[in-house]
Amino acid sequence: MNKIVSKNNNKKIHKLPTINVIVFITLRFLVILSMVAQSIHGNWNNVFLCILTLILFTFPVLIKNKLNIELPKTLEIIIYLFIFASEILGEIQNFYGIFKHWDTLLHTLNGFLCAAVGFSLVDILNRRENNHISMTPIFIVIVSISFSMTIGVLWEFVEFGADRYLNKDMQKDRFITTINSKALGNVDNNELIKIDNIDKTIIVYDNNTKQYVINGYLDIGLIDTMKDLFVNFVGALVFSLLGFLYIKDRDEYNFVERFLPFMKNLKEE
Repeated sequence: MNKIVSKNNNKKIHKLPTINVIVFITLRFLVILSMVAQSIHGNWNNVFLCILTLILFTFPVLIKNKLNIELPKTLEIIIYLFIFASEILGEIQNFYGIFKHWDTLLHTLNGFLCAAVGFSLVDILNRRENNHISMTPIFIVIVSISFSMTIGVLWEFVEFGADRYLNKDMQKDRFITTINSKALGNVDNNELIKIDNIDKTIIVYDNNTKQYVINGYLDIGLIDTMKDLFVNFVGALVFSLLGFLYIKDRDEYNFVERFLPFMKNLKEE
């Protein structure tokens, strides 16, 4: 009996690159182009940001290879886009200044992603057979939000530290026209005064030169910080609600798994 041998048996099967690989290569190429352009113009601070971006791009790969954690393609793509949108578009291309809500969008997304990570860590622990603690869905949701908010607070520490000690402006200033102050009131009586309709602020330097801040009083980061933490909470709350529904019915809300990292050897537990 003759054996029929396919001619294709000895041919190597070449897999097409997946969408996350395509996104990674494309964004990496754009970062390198930006780095070359910034080098030509001598913007070395921006060159450093490009190098930092390239380093951050390697983190998902390191997480998968070194920590045995699998990242869904959707989550991996979002991470790449988040890094690119924050460093290249936000800082170098000044999207933070051009688009009013660019920073708000990124902080909301950060809250969503960090909640997903926190949720995944607790959910994996809760589903392990050798775990003697059974955590309710509400408890997992609370831990998920708390984890996300902790990361958000730590990032605000980074922004404050950079502004304070590195002379940066990560906590964006903004103009306000109304303030409430006890320091400007009668200190002895603990008096609170409200200053309304502030038109401009005058800055007087040691040499008696003056600089006028029009449009009101300049808030130097407090409102920006509180806004960032609030939208971080919103993002965390949105994912935590989805996570709650996912725990209740994993089949109906299985799309949530697109945002959940998992241990490779524990996926089925």
